[in-house]
Amino acid sequence: MNAVFEHIEANRTPFLDRLIDYVRHPSISAENVGIAEVGALLVEMLTGIGLETGLVSTEGHPMVVARWEKAPGKPTVLLYGHYDVQPADPIDKWLSPPFEPTIRDGRLYARGVGDNKGQHFAQILAIESHLKVHGALPCNVILLLEGEEEIGSPHIADFVHANIGMLEADLAVTADGPRHASGAPVIKFGSRGEVSFELRCRHANGDLHSGNFGGVVPNPIWTLVHLLGTMKNADGEITIDGFDDEIEPPSKEELAAVERLPLDVEAVKRSLDLVRLDAPAERPFYDRLCFRPTLTINGFHGGYGGLGSKSVLPNEAFVKCDIRLVAAQDPADILRKVAAHVEKHAPEVEFIAQGSIDPSKTPITSPFTAPLRRAFVAAQGEDPLLVPAGFGSLPNYVFTKILGIPAFDTPYANHDEANHAPNENLTLSCFYSGIRTGAALLYELGRLQLLARKAGGVQSAPNSDGQLVRVE
Repeated sequence: MNAVFEHIEANRTPFLDRLIDYVRHPSISAENVGIAEVGALLVEMLTGIGLETGLVSTEGHPMVVARWEKAPGKPTVLLYGHYDVQPADPIDKWLSPPFEPTIRDGRLYARGVGDNKGQHFAQILAIESHLKVHGALPCNVILLLEGEEEIGSPHIADFVHANIGMLEADLAVTADGPRHASGAPVIKFGSRGEVSFELRCRHANGDLHSGNFGGVVPNPIWTLVHLLGTMKNADGEITIDGFDDEIEPPSKEELAAVERLPLDVEAVKRSLDLVRLDAPAERPFYDRLCFRPTLTINGFHGGYGGLGSKSVLPNEAFVKCDIRLVAAQDPADILRKVAAHVEKHAPEVEFIAQGSIDPSKTPITSPFTAPLRRAFVAAQGEDPLLVPAGFGSLPNYVFTKILGIPAFDTPYANHDEANHAPNENLTLSCFYSGIRTGAALLYELGRLQLLARKAGGVQSAPNSDGQLVRVE
């Protein structure tokens, strides 16, 4: 491992130059800009470092799949990332052009550098470094890079279902998202799911004079306001029938893990110019983010919004919402319950279901936790924080629910990476520590000896002696 670390240190400048070249290429999935070009670039890059690589078509953008499986008796890790990025708008908020990578104060600024190109490129360089130094990898590797994560991963489940044999692995690891706000490294053991929907209401056949028709013609904005009030009350409780039925209480290990997470609530409030947190006030901070679902109004539209006033009674309005789901909640079930709630309380409102993604959860007691922690300590000199569930949504469910393997998030980016926002960035220190961590991860997994591959839904996991054994 020391030889690999020395190789990484000696190649800091060329590694950074290659990252700059990579993020210079736009690959905006929402606009289908540059996707084909970056997919081809990755195939050439990964083939060049010694991986068997190809583009696998889907109903949407293709998947890049690369593999190195020449370590018999060793585990196989599936490394996931995505090569698509968010649109750069609003352009005028960027201090430097989003696809002209610029270094300022120890950070590289570019769209996609943190989310997710810089992070999966660090994984690629970790693989390359082992191959350059030793001519082989410590364990078997499958690299899966998606081209649609930023538009909700609409085809990844079908892809995984159709290619289970090609993706057979013992665990999945994703380097995405930010480190903890304290700057500490983290391992996340799941991700929240999400459903989104729209509520539309129309009453009269056109806007009306609020004096001539106010109090006579129903106002669609008020109809939606009252409906939303039946869905979440002032105490912060989501009041949709059956909404909480499938929620599982956190384990004692998960509760202990969140107790160890650094927290300064007052600092959080100051940083956001808040005078209070959302209701209920007594709910613990990380309980909100790890163990509880949410109902968010993303946008409310209707009526007049120009200068001054206009005495109008609008004839239509709509609201966009999303719900973040926790483990065991099913998106289809939740959407049915929301639709039933709307039908019961406001049957004249149109309910329009939109995208969804399942939640995912891996037990914090997973036997793979120990080698992952050792990798962080070896690479960064610091034991990572353990986060029972990531706060955002990633398609980890395809690994835990379809492939039946544990899935972990090991973020490499700085906590203020501004992903999805103008001036997205990755600190150079995070980039280099990410390469080291990826390399140490492969090394630690290579120290495990595979005694029995998973078969028929039986998983492999390391025992206390570092051997992989069958786990029913």
